[in-house]
Amino acid sequence: MRISIGHVSRYTYGEAATYSIQTLRLTPPSFAGQRVVDWTISAPGIEKATQFRDGFGNAAHLVTYSGSHCESLVIAKGVVETEDRAGVVQGLHETAPLRIYLRQTLATAPGPRVRDLAQAAGTDPGVARFHKLMHLVREAVDYQIGVTNEHTSAEQALEQGRGVCQDHAHVFIAAARELGVPARYVNGYFFADVDEPSEAHHAWAEVWVDAIGWVGFDPANGICPTERYVRLAAGLDSASAAPIRGTRRGGTNEALDVVVEVQQANSQQ
Repeated sequence: MRISIGHVSRYTYGEAATYSIQTLRLTPPSFAGQRVVDWTISAPGIEKATQFRDGFGNAAHLVTYSGSHCESLVIAKGVVETEDRAGVVQGLHETAPLRIYLRQTLATAPGPRVRDLAQAAGTDPGVARFHKLMHLVREAVDYQIGVTNEHTSAEQALEQGRGVCQDHAHVFIAAARELGVPARYVNGYFFADVDEPSEAHHAWAEVWVDAIGWVGFDPANGICPTERYVRLAAGLDSASAAPIRGTRRGGTNEALDVVVEVQQANSQQ
């Protein structure tokens, strides 16, 4: 499948910022089952851009804005070709050792609810345990927009029983690590409908399964990633895999507007 993606992020400030610096993880990788056909990132007004790989192997750009500015705009767009590999991830540029993905963070720190969920997943050492865990997470956390935020932890999401894909991924990761299994957060896109464009910036999880490797699980949709998924970046949690993170001098009353459109591309693109 060929998927066309447009991702526009616009930051505006009530009072002008005098300096801004941002890390952009907006470049999808090519690996087995995913091939970047065409991709561009533009950020009008930047003074400097430096490309690098972060500690998790993600392609990233460091961009800076100098001088007075009341907004910053980042546009990522392109076409990615995908195929269904039943969630199995192979051929990525991996730099972090597996043990790093056992490290809990503030977002994934386990409490009694995470521990109970992990125990309920059973002891099967193969993928069956994680398919069960995926469905347990989806049953425990109903999908509802607007009830959690970027700081909501896995334990908090379980406590209130509602959340979005970020929360589903954090809960799944927290439980997998509690079971002693490396797990990571994945940020990307999901093409939901073959007929209509969809706003589909999405998140899911990957776990390490012995004899297979990294396998993706999407508790929000109750499936392993298929050809409808485009992978952007991975990390320990949503913060370390965020598409844009940064800081600034000045720039009070920040507001962020994000528009993501994902649709099937024609074969000529």
